[in-house]
Amino acid sequence: MRQARSGVYAPPVPLPRPVGPNPIEHTTSLPFVWITLFGIWLLSLLPWRLWPLAPDLLLLVLVFWSLHDARRVGLFTAFMFGLLMDVHDVGPLGLQAVTYTLMVFGAQSIHRRLLRFGLLSQALHLLPLFILIKAVGVLLGAFLVSAWPGWSWLLAVVVTTALWPLVAWLLLLPQHRLQDVQTHPD
Repeated sequence: MRQARSGVYAPPVPLPRPVGPNPIEHTTSLPFVWITLFGIWLLSLLPWRLWPLAPDLLLLVLVFWSLHDARRVGLFTAFMFGLLMDVHDVGPLGLQAVTYTLMVFGAQSIHRRLLRFGLLSQALHLLPLFILIKAVGVLLGAFLVSAWPGWSWLLAVVVTTALWPLVAWLLLLPQHRLQDVQTHPD
């Protein structure tokens, strides 16, 4: 401590330190974003999605990119991919589009809080949002087709959420942004 003129010790002045990585410095390449989105969309067209516990990988990638690059992937992109999945699944048109759009909106609403946590904590924060939005989609679908799909959708949501750390890690790895996430341990 240093001594002030009046003989009283003054506390040390804290030195300025960097707040964290600037998101503008870590821009993601546009081709990488769209290659991952189209690649996972093509993977989602395969029949493995008919399994009751199948995770919604397209939704995971949409939410990831809406959190990490909201200028390029937002509500419109989620709506369009949802419409493409509705047409492919031959279900009520717009049901998955609404679900995807609501999920991206919910994730973007809490993105500042989410990005402060590690990948496991992010998954725990996203779990209630995934459950709530999927429940809205299931209830709307049950109303439209007059049939209850059962509770297997809840397990599929848990599997989807459990895959969040892996999917986020894989998408962060090629962009050299993994060190940003590791600076905030769980």
